[in-house]
Amino acid sequence: MPQIQSRRKDVRQAEKRRLRNRELKKAIKIATKAAVQAGESEAPEQAEAALTAAYKAIDKAAKARVLHANTAARKKSQLAKKVASLQ
Repeated sequence: MPQIQSRRKDVRQAEKRRLRNRELKKAIKIATKAAVQAGESEAPEQAEAALTAAYKAIDKAAKARVLHANTAARKKSQLAKKVASLQ
């Protein structure tokens, strides 16, 4: 544990950021998996809703700078391609 007060604060802030980043990344993984599973099902409305939820999670992470904007765009594109191929 650092002895300097400002470094202690940095440690606290880094931990908060780490947890927030982890939460956003986990949300992307869960939403992506759900979208792929919905794409495998026979209901196109369900797949579209799951895809929209996945896009929302990816955009939220990009806005918080957990993901780079280009990475977010790439993930969305790859996911759309994958879901379209499953239907």
